[in-house]
Amino acid sequence: MKGYEIQLIPAHEGGRNVVYTCEKEGVEAKILRIAFLNDRSREDLLGEVEYVRYLFAHGGSVSDVISSRKGNLLEEITLNNRTYFICLFKKAKGKMLVENHYRYREGVPIKEYYYNCGKVLGKLHQISKGYTPAHRRYSFFDKYNAEYIDKLIPDSLPLLKEKLFKLLKTLEGLDRNHEYFGMVHFDYNDGNYSIDFDTGQITVYDFDSSCYCWYMFDLAGIWTQGVGWIQFEPDAGKRKNFMDDYFETVLTGYRSETGIDDLMLDKLPLFIQVSLMENIIDTFEVMRNNGEEPECDEELSYLIKCLEDDIPFKGFFHEIYSCEVPFEYDERII
Repeated sequence: MKGYEIQLIPAHEGGRNVVYTCEKEGVEAKILRIAFLNDRSREDLLGEVEYVRYLFAHGGSVSDVISSRKGNLLEEITLNNRTYFICLFKKAKGKMLVENHYRYREGVPIKEYYYNCGKVLGKLHQISKGYTPAHRRYSFFDKYNAEYIDKLIPDSLPLLKEKLFKLLKTLEGLDRNHEYFGMVHFDYNDGNYSIDFDTGQITVYDFDSSCYCWYMFDLAGIWTQGVGWIQFEPDAGKRKNFMDDYFETVLTGYRSETGIDDLMLDKLPLFIQVSLMENIIDTFEVMRNNGEEPECDEELSYLIKCLEDDIPFKGFFHEIYSCEVPFEYDERII
């Protein structure tokens, strides 16, 4: 990329790609992503970038994929018997909330942000309902199944395994018609979108975990993200009132773009538990991939305790929760 200033973006723990920003005066900034692990096939990655392109082409607020000079969304390079998959995206306008120190637009109520979080996600889900892939991404149960969980989770956590198997059994009985189940982001949070602080517009990226799942999973992710705004409040009643109001605003934005019925919304506590399951599994995967022995720190112990004891809503309204050390449990349970 001649003439561009290229800088490496520091990877987060468990990151599966090498990512660079590419900037050049007078030209729209870009993001170069190199997938170097063998955990994804060419078809998986094609499924991702084709989905992103479809969302963008149908009005979704996402960072579009840029075709290569050969007209491909994905390029493949083999070097020293290792295969690298490379793709290029437009850089989202604005910046992440954390880069703005979690301050929203000056003079604008924070509820605009909550509403926009729901609205942008609702638009993506509405577009997904009409999506027919050329290269199909995997489905939820392709990864989250009893055999995989039994191998990944240590035998020293038998109750956790039992609860995870029970959770999977419940999910297997849920309706998967196209109004409820389709391609989702699967990691929709403020680390995976940027905000234009002039307009409030949110642009979503990092569809690396996108898969076929219930749309409620992404909504549960928004709920879980919202606890950060009130996590230091000592009064559980006030936390509950805030979360009810917050999520109602999110849903108003969501429903401005797509429909969702009360039958699925009633399953919010279930899908918050599913998001805990995903978080637990991801943590054990990172330890395995780093060659580390399984170990539960306070944060992982907290999540496990919520699942083992059937504590709903990530324990946010339960006596297990401490506003002084949010989402930590001081008893190591492995």
